[in-house]
Amino acid sequence: MYAVVQTGGKQYKVSAGDVIQVEKLETIVGESVTLDKVLMTGDGDDTQVGAPFLNDCSVTAEVSEQLKDKKIIVFKKRRRKNYRRKNGHRQLQTRLKITSINKG
Repeated sequence: MYAVVQTGGKQYKVSAGDVIQVEKLETIVGESVTLDKVLMTGDGDDTQVGAPFLNDCSVTAEVSEQLKDKKIIVFKKRRRKNYRRKNGHRQLQTRLKITSINKG
């Protein structure tokens, strides 16, 4: 069984036991979190699609780690104007372990 969930403005296809990395959620490591924005579920031939979300479905996950993603470099330049700016950015991330997909 799998589900497509939305969190942090992105969509993830998950099934029980998967480990995903999403934008930071304000939770403590080891705590359980419920993702209720489920767009679609599927189990073989039985597929349900929401409009836009399924009301009776949710995905339960456990927070396994709070971390920072790899650094990206933001470089701005205007040619012939002696304008250069270099910035770095590390996005905060949360690693989730999917425990179950709940269909109502």
